Amino acid sequence: MNDTTFDAVAYLNEPRWRTSRLGLERIRALMEALGHPERRLRFVHVAGTNGKGSTCAYLASMLQTAGHRVGMFTSPYIERFEERIQLNGVPISPDDLRRVTLAVRDAAEAVAAATGDHPTEFELMTAVAFTYFDQEQCDLVVAEVGLGGRLDSTNVIERPETAVITRIGLDHTDVLGDTLAAVAGEKAGIVKPGSPVVSWPQEPEAMEVVEAAARRAGCELYVANFSEGDVLPVAGTTRPFSYRGERYETALLGSYQPYNAMVALEAVQVLRERGWRLPQEAVRRGIAEARWLGRFEVLPSGGAAGAPAPPESGDAGAPASPRPAAAEVPGWPGAPASPKPAASGGSTGPVCIVDGGHNEQGAQALADSLRSVFPGRPVVFIMGVLADKDFPAMVRAVLPLAKAVVAVTPPNPRALSADDLAACVRQLGENAAVRVAVAESYGDAAAQARAMAADNDVICAFGSLYAVSAAKEALVGRS
Repeated sequence: MNDTTFDAVAYLNEPRWRTSRLGLERIRALMEALGHPERRLRFVHVAGTNGKGSTCAYLASMLQTAGHRVGMFTSPYIERFEERIQLNGVPISPDDLRRVTLAVRDAAEAVAAATGDHPTEFELMTAVAFTYFDQEQCDLVVAEVGLGGRLDSTNVIERPETAVITRIGLDHTDVLGDTLAAVAGEKAGIVKPGSPVVSWPQEPEAMEVVEAAARRAGCELYVANFSEGDVLPVAGTTRPFSYRGERYETALLGSYQPYNAMVALEAVQVLRERGWRLPQEAVRRGIAEARWLGRFEVLPSGGAAGAPAPPESGDAGAPASPRPAAAEVPGWPGAPASPKPAASGGSTGPVCIVDGGHNEQGAQALADSLRSVFPGRPVVFIMGVLADKDFPAMVRAVLPLAKAVVAVTPPNPRALSADDLAACVRQLGENAAVRVAVAESYGDAAAQARAMAADNDVICAFGSLYAVSAAKEALVGRS
């Protein structure tokens, strides 16, 4: 096999290594075989249940806007596999992915031959990312934990510039534990001596665990103080907010996003204290230019899903996501009023949103965002979830807003069947006038949702990050 025939994505996704086996032995051996690229890098390490990816996007954007060479490693991808590894907001090229993965493959085979234990898919991905960032001589890498923290492969990082813990909730309880304290213990496993800790203001049960971990490691703990922030209503296609006396605006419109930004701003202050140059104007612009796919993402009314947005003034390549102008999104707050369609003419149709909320906390945040941005507007939900989630709690979170729910099976081996989800919705919504339907695919779900929705309604697809791309294609990639 030569360089041109090697399929890096197929190799990394081989079923043989797609099991989830937490532990650091394999990744440490793999890093040693590769010459320890992680030891030549400096990191911001981000763990948490919800908000990790958005917080990473804010941090990477601010650092890049300040002139630093920034790597970002996140998961899962939304539209392209290469999104998981980005340099200054640009995904790794297929050629670079092939070249680096070949080197990691050789090292992994050597580890397997020596130990009898082959690295897992996520361990291979971590090795590819860290090797690539080392070769590209990144100034700083923003690395998102894959699962948990304590035994996640990214925890091969020895001493990050700061460890950031976003909002903690109950998720992956079969692996991480079924109490907030247990989950927090796994997340706080990224805390290392000599590295300041930044945290979302957690529920008391989780906060106690984070505080104890920081004390044991002798680390300073910085907790975002939301009482020093003020979140304003959406204006046009941005959400203004202030924090500690400074004004910002973000294009990430979920009601929760300013709070994720405040956590990122706490991390910025820690980095400044450690000598990183982050001028306030670059920080402000980095917040404004941050993009993150699939998080309360309002879709354009036409065109191909995932089409790149035109460059904005001063955009130095922040993590990219389409951001339609107000005039492109019918019914969007701040959009110019449009005349009613003539009796013989077509209609612009409902606003369409995709959101990666995939647990109870995420579903509640989505419901809060819909109430904030589209108050009083009926919502037709397209919902597909994984079977290991607390899907009844997710249904309860959105049901008060629902005009209808179209259940669909996400493209994932762990998916809950659409029939089982629909039965749950019918049971929980038996006293509400909510229509329930089952779809064969996301294309079918989009067609049914459009048939149910009036022009002033909202169509919202959510339930699994793994399904965001299919939902976007179905809702936007239409004739």
